[in-house]
Amino acid sequence: MQWNIQYPTINMVRTGRNIQQLREQAGLSIRDLQEIFGFPTPRPIYKWQRGSTLPTVDNLVLLAIIFGVTIDRILAVDDATAELTIHDQAVTAQSLR
Repeated sequence: MQWNIQYPTINMVRTGRNIQQLREQAGLSIRDLQEIFGFPTPRPIYKWQRGSTLPTVDNLVLLAIIFGVTIDRILAVDDATAELTIHDQAVTAQSLR
């Protein structure tokens, strides 16, 4: 059996803009977030806002709590832009030998 699945992708730049906008709406500085997260430098937050990296899942959950929004308000998801084909193949211990 074969499945063709179209899946969305996260737009990192738009996600970064969302983080910056939500931070500003919350009246928080980058240094404030640095302290909340316990980061030694503000570098991760700058990277999130630039869209060069995404927060880890646990940091994303904390951002949602801090901003009082759901995670889907932070993440910018593009429409399905890629297709993944999955072939149903049973894997057994014998087939790995």
